[in-house]
Amino acid sequence: MSTSKSIVPLERIEQTILLIRGEKVILDSDLATLYQVQVKALNAAVSRNASRFPSDFMFRLTDEEWHSLRFKNSTLKNRRGTHRKYAPNAFTELGVAMLSSVLRSERAIQVNIDIMRTFVQLRRLLETNVELARKLDDLEKKFDGQFRVVFAAIRKLMYPTPRARKPVGFRAREGLRYHFGASYELGCRP
Repeated sequence: MSTSKSIVPLERIEQTILLIRGEKVILDSDLATLYQVQVKALNAAVSRNASRFPSDFMFRLTDEEWHSLRFKNSTLKNRRGTHRKYAPNAFTELGVAMLSSVLRSERAIQVNIDIMRTFVQLRRLLETNVELARKLDDLEKKFDGQFRVVFAAIRKLMYPTPRARKPVGFRAREGLRYHFGASYELGCRP
């Protein structure tokens, strides 16, 4: 593997990878930012070469998926002309690889190399986790009763349970009634 320095930090690329429809994808707007081109130019190049991007390389998000992402990321602004008219395209790993043949700039080639390295790194992490779980199952079968508590603790660390959150908001004390900001004892008139 080459030791050349990345143009874009791998952490930055990792932040743009989303899991949609069970696929790891990068949105066209994120790719345009990484390639330092306009989204319009990137999508124009893709549409000129539509035969290179079948549905397993690229797909358009549905309105529900797009609205869910927009509200989840809280990126809405109140200015006219700042929002997209159409849902974005989502590129799978294969689609990103194909983009290198469509976008021919030197930066696009280098960024594509960085993105491919990030996808490979994520795949290795997932394989490592699956391999670890398999080895843990094998050990658990081998040393069944002796280390049951240890295996349970390890599994808890691998897959932590979400903590219960305290409810947010104001709680009125029992026996008090609130009326327009003032408190009154029960039975008293406002």
